[in-house]
Amino acid sequence: MAHMGKKGLMRQPPQSPPPAFIPPKPAVSYIVDCVYQYTYVWLRSGENFWFYPTYVDMDGVAGYRWSGSYWYFYGIDPRFIDAVSCPPIPTPF
Repeated sequence: MAHMGKKGLMRQPPQSPPPAFIPPKPAVSYIVDCVYQYTYVWLRSGENFWFYPTYVDMDGVAGYRWSGSYWYFYGIDPRFIDAVSCPPIPTPF
């Protein structure tokens, strides 16, 4: 997909896989709070997945979706998002 002139839209995907856990679904959440963070997304359709958002506005959300083995560029209408969670990633320290 070509660069669409939106700052950050085509930023590089994460260099590592998402966390190995599924966070609890929050009652209230905002995707804008999760830009450039590993984010678990629940769609209104019932689908859910790990996502790494790099661009958010009222018309769309773009970033990288985890396939189970690699990240790929993905965009979605924010009206289709039911909830998101971008929990702190535990560190070994």
